[in-house]
Amino acid sequence: MKKGIIIFACVALLMSSCASEFNAVYKYGDNEMRYEYAKECFARGKFEKAVTLLSDVVTMKKGSDEAQECLYMLGMAQYCNADYEAASETFKKYGSSYPRGIYAEPAAFYVGQSLYQSAPEPRLDQSPTNGAITAYQQFIDLYPDSKLRPQAQDRLYELHEKLILKELSSAELYYNLGGYFGNINSNEESNYTASIITAQNALKNYPFCNEREKFMMLIVKSKFQLAENSSDEKRLERYRDAEDECYGFINEFPESKNVETVEKYIAKCKKVIKD
Repeated sequence: MKKGIIIFACVALLMSSCASEFNAVYKYGDNEMRYEYAKECFARGKFEKAVTLLSDVVTMKKGSDEAQECLYMLGMAQYCNADYEAASETFKKYGSSYPRGIYAEPAAFYVGQSLYQSAPEPRLDQSPTNGAITAYQQFIDLYPDSKLRPQAQDRLYELHEKLILKELSSAELYYNLGGYFGNINSNEESNYTASIITAQNALKNYPFCNEREKFMMLIVKSKFQLAENSSDEKRLERYRDAEDECYGFINEFPESKNVETVEKYIAKCKKVIKD
């Protein structure tokens, strides 16, 4: 019991000592002392403290021999501290300030990495995802022979998949809403039409994506539902369009589990069109 108390007291004393040392350096140390202590904090994994010190020192170091290292280390400390938005801005600043600097290549890579880490799940706004894609592509263009290129390419593929899933989710949502607002016959802006346009745009942007069959099936179903709920004026035109889409689906995916459903659509279309 006494041994445990002694160990606890030693740990508490050490933590107190470390806190006191940091406060002393932060409040009373000159820039050189702060910078050296910031590097020590970074090496020991005390990234929050490193960020606090480097944020003050980085301006004072501008123009010095240590300016590049200081700015890059600030970005890495922010990244390791999971402040990805701040890290991306710091790495961008490094790239614009030192385009041929000694840390220019990893800084360019970590712009993408920072935005990648902050990219949300597919159903949410994908602005960080698009930003990460742009950053990784710029990195690959600037450093085609970099050892980090394979990782950047993997990230690009993953981020594109996230955008594809976002589009698929939107297309499915429009389809599931269907004629909820009762506008199928009144104009061309129905939910089924929105599902078709969303799916078609996704296929145009990502023609070889893994979700191609799902997008095409959504187009088939949406066009068939438009025909089913159509006014007399548009009825034949929409059934012909749906039938053409069905044949296109079967030609591309003859082994699909959806073929039976698509063939039923074709039979209904033929029955209405009678040609």
